[in-house]
Amino acid sequence: MYSFQLPEFMIDRAEDRCIGCLVCERQCANLVHGYDGELDKIFTAEKDCVGCQRCVVMCPTGALYVRPRTVDYRPNDSWSRDKLQNLKKQAETGGVVLTGGGNDKPFRIYWDHLVLNASQVTNPSIDPLREPMELETFLGRKPDTVKITREENGFDVETESFPNVPLSTPLVFSAMSYGAISYPAYKSLAAATKVFGTLFNTGEGGLPEHMRREYGANAIVQCASGRFGVDADYLNSAAIIEIKIGQGAKPGIGGHLPGEKVLDNISQTRMIPIGTDALSPAPQHDIYSIEDLSMLIYALKEATNYEKPVSVKIAAVHNVAAIASGIVRAGADIVAIDGLRGGTGAAPLATRDNVGIPMEMALAAVDKRLREEGIRHKCSILAAGGVRCSADALKAIALGADAVYIGTAALVAMGCTLCQKCYTGKCNWGITTQDPYLIKRLNPEITTRRLINLLKGWSHEIQEMLGGMGINAIESLRGNRDHLRGVGLEEWELNVLGVKGAGE
Repeated sequence: MYSFQLPEFMIDRAEDRCIGCLVCERQCANLVHGYDGELDKIFTAEKDCVGCQRCVVMCPTGALYVRPRTVDYRPNDSWSRDKLQNLKKQAETGGVVLTGGGNDKPFRIYWDHLVLNASQVTNPSIDPLREPMELETFLGRKPDTVKITREENGFDVETESFPNVPLSTPLVFSAMSYGAISYPAYKSLAAATKVFGTLFNTGEGGLPEHMRREYGANAIVQCASGRFGVDADYLNSAAIIEIKIGQGAKPGIGGHLPGEKVLDNISQTRMIPIGTDALSPAPQHDIYSIEDLSMLIYALKEATNYEKPVSVKIAAVHNVAAIASGIVRAGADIVAIDGLRGGTGAAPLATRDNVGIPMEMALAAVDKRLREEGIRHKCSILAAGGVRCSADALKAIALGADAVYIGTAALVAMGCTLCQKCYTGKCNWGITTQDPYLIKRLNPEITTRRLINLLKGWSHEIQEMLGGMGINAIESLRGNRDHLRGVGLEEWELNVLGVKGAGE
């Protein structure tokens, strides 16, 4: 069928710089660049370009320029270019429009409307280069009270403790499953967290058996609706077990890993036949109430001898505070909240852009509700969905998070350019693909170092900002909204966030 869609990108080739090396042809998995030997000329198929910039970066002479197409439809505030293009695509295919990455619509980004406090005269700042600055935090349930008795040789703590997992920094790599991302990308996330002393989330695709001994202590393993790769060894190898109810990019929607991505190693890890689609139902068919959830939580605790904290991951939705309260009362040790801007490898465009609420609002509402009910100490909160930099992470902690999940930022550190075509399996950067040729483009040693540098850089910046606020421990900032002020926000937004306006 002839397509009525306009190309998304324009490709300009500076003929005076092009040396005909054909690097662009070899680097593009979408076959945008092609060499005609008879004419001795390189042609471009702009309609197939996804704007990943791989050819531009790799061109040795800087001869290529890829930019959004400037020729557009007649301006119409109601019918934007995206709306027209997607409608034409559906008319041609009859299918659901898919996309990758996080929500890119112009919703208000609350991080950019929140500013942090700084110390001045009466509360001096702290120099993190010369004075201790504590970023370590612990994920898990805390006791109601601590009973200490004096003994001849010191003190004894009589209070029953719950399993807690220490983090050297309040930064955790969010769920990206083996199969959705390549093995080098997956291993890089695991290796970086082992070096830095934090955690990565396996996603719902399981943890390869050969990685469990080396990286299990740094893994949050998921128990999702498909139960892929879930067995007793998998659960016991991990630091934390996470029950995945929903995710921010597609609340109420299940998962689908196409059969062409299910190669030998992935089939072994997921415990499904090679080449079969890995379908995750939208609901977990044994969870239809808080009581059902509680049964699964304690089944997982029983299977791990009550030695692992159990987390429950939910999407940020309208009644998220009440849901979180029920989850804590059901016995969860951690509540993970994934907001509207959370990334994904594949999601229906309509769902990604229209379902859910921003993580900032959900986080503030959950923290407030749990404090009002006197059960905030019974769980840790992990916040996910749109954390772009260290300042976003610090503001999330001030709103009530114990730590934050970072996903898209980690992918960008590995080379991702957010072309949002993860679902095609043709990632030119070797990240969201299982193509053996493309996978070789990702060197796990290099990407591990880049991820370590990301964690290191953000941690240093967090220490600097904490020092400027006169705070020497990340725990002292958690839920302390007095250190936040809103700029350019409506009164109702300030009320939901629980912060005052700038100048108050």
